Order: sequence, then structure tokens, then C-alpha cells
Amino acid sequence: MTTKKPQSLLREASHQIIAGGSAGLVEICLMHPLDVVKTRFQIQRGNSDPNSYKNLTDCFRTIFRNEGISGFYKGILPPIVAETPKRAVKFFTFEQYKKALSLTPLSAGVALSVAGLGAGLTEAVVVNPFEVVKVSLQANRDAFKEQPSSFAQARRIINADGFGLRGLNKGLTSTLGRHGVFNMIYFGFYFNVKDAIPTSPDPTLEFMRKFAIGLVSGTISSCVNIPFDVAKSRIQGPQPVPGEIKYRTCFQTMALVYREEGYLALYKGLVPKIMRLGPGGAVMLLVYEYVSGWLQKNW
Repeated sequence: MTTKKPQSLLREASHQIIAGGSAGLVEICLMHPLDVVKTRFQIQRGNSDPNSYKNLTDCFRTIFRNEGISGFYKGILPPIVAETPKRAVKFFTFEQYKKALSLTPLSAGVALSVAGLGAGLTEAVVVNPFEVVKVSLQANRDAFKEQPSSFAQARRIINADGFGLRGLNKGLTSTLGRHGVFNMIYFGFYFNVKDAIPTSPDPTLEFMRKFAIGLVSGTISSCVNIPFDVAKSRIQGPQPVPGEIKYRTCFQTMALVYREEGYLALYKGLVPKIMRLGPGGAVMLLVYEYVSGWLQKNW
């Protein structure tokens, strides 16, 4: 009895690490160009910004013309490197929080959302240093060959500001808000709605059912959490005046953006974010479920 339980837990964790890492890798490779575009919109400070993009098409065209196709993959190494531990933390902790919350008087629907919130907050702590490096690289408008590598950029940030909340972990509060809110809705909506809609015996229809629910889940989550995402990009991206820190904390940044640029500025980058995390969220959950199912049957 004592040997089976650790093996069972180890196997469960291994399944979630492999399935979660696979889901993250596929989602990042497919959707990263939209993340670059989203970040560029979020860090521009209105029409007075000399680097302002007119619209989504102009942004794609300008990046391609000035930076080449590789410009759309700036900052991709940090999220790829982070995906295995990030998704492992995301899915494994979600399952563990869900198990723990099943012992409480919370309803199943609420427990799923709270488990998602906990998983998102835990994930944020792991991923934030990678986000700092990623955003600083995405904000770089030089040609791809001229910009520093991910490791050189990380070293530059550490040498200048250290590992703390002004260096490799700046914007942590915004990242906690972004991931906590997203995963609370993402997991809560997906699993509650999926259980409420009958499954289909046709594999193609069943795939489409899950994809549609994942698409709606990722879209709603993206719409709700984007003010935290804008604040995170402003804090982690280049400050308007070199040497002066204008965007310091999550809610201070939100208030400042709202006061200077209006309410809609808190939703900058929403279209590319939805284009990425709507289908991307569906792809990630489907890859996770199918890889996890295969591993359970074959390993």
C-alpha cells in the first residue's frame, strides 16, 4: 500500500507535466506572433507616440517591413523555456486545488473557479521572470539579428536591477492579477459548460464541441483580464522617459493609463489577444486532454 500511492502520484504528475508541456509548446508556436502584436499595442502611449500603429493591419505590415518575419517571433524563447514548468504548475495545481476544495461545502461550479484562481496565482509566480524578459524583447524594434538574445537580456536586467520587484520580478502583482482572473474564468467556464453539454459519440463532433467551449472560455477570460495585461506590459516594458519609473504598481498603472489615455486604453491589444487566446486557449485544453488521455491508456 505504501509503494502504490507515491507511484500513482508520480505517474499523475508525469502525465500532467508531459501533457501540459505539449499543450503549451503547440499553443506558443502557433500563436506567438499575435502576442508580439498585442504587446506592441499595449506599450504604445496614444497617438502622440512616434511609434504608434494605426491599426492591426498596419502593425503587422510595419513589423514585417522593418523587422522581417522573425520579428513576429521576438521573445519566443522565454515562453517556450517556461512552458513545461508553467503548464505543469497550471494543470497539476488545478487538479490538487480541485481535490482539496471537493472537501469543502463549496458547490462544484464555484470550486472549479476557485481552483482555477489558485492555479493561476501559482502559475504567475513561476512565469513572471520569463514575462519580464519576453516583454522587454518584444518591445525592441530593432531588426531581429541586432537584438540581444533572451539570456543576454535576462543578464542585462539582473545586472541593472537584480532579481526583485524592480528587476526580474517587476510587474508581479499585475501578472498575479492577469493569470488569477484568466484561469478562474478559463477553468471554471470550460469544465462547467463542458459537463453541462452532452458529449457526442462522433469523434469529429466531440472535438468541435470541446474546441468551441475552449474558444469561448479563452475569449471571455481574455476580455475580463486585459486591464491587468496592459498594466503588466507598461510596467515590464520600456518607461516613457529613460531613467524615470512612471509605471510602478498594478493599480497605480491602471489609474494612470485611465487618467491620461481614457478607459479604452485599458483594452489596448484586445483584438490580437482574443485572436491568440481564444483559439489558443481551445488548442491548449484540447492538446492537454488528448495527450493526457493517450498517456493514461498507454503509460
